[in-house]
Amino acid sequence: MSRLAAHVQVVTAAKDGERRGVTVTAACSVSDNPPTLLVCLNGANPRNAIFSLGGSFALNLLSADETDIAHAFSGRDQLDSALRFSRAAWTTLETGSPVLTNAAAAFDCRIIDVKTVATHIVLFGEVVAVKLGEKKPALLYLDRSYRTL
Repeated sequence: MSRLAAHVQVVTAAKDGERRGVTVTAACSVSDNPPTLLVCLNGANPRNAIFSLGGSFALNLLSADETDIAHAFSGRDQLDSALRFSRAAWTTLETGSPVLTNAAAAFDCRIIDVKTVATHIVLFGEVVAVKLGEKKPALLYLDRSYRTL
């Protein structure tokens, strides 16, 4: 799978004052009518339950100059949630899920379905709000390294 190039994003959720964010590359468009996305998360991490329990998520697309955010939310540096979120500015749109202020684009989604496939949870979300940011080169992940396009 390391040979499969993918855009780097941070998927976020909030419930009862708790926030969670995770760096992902397994996310894509499912439909444009209604606008629907899917995101895959590791099912083995119990902290990822907030995504399905909260009923919503935001998918924040990262630009090439945001590798520090990708690192913070990857779990690689073992940062707690508060430290992860302190690395950037955040807002909310319709659902209350955290939206990265400087994201290339952010899709605020209501969860319409959740499936378990092998080791991962697949969240399907209908897009209820979109925030477009500045056009910049995209941050990609390929061969276990960040790249740009």
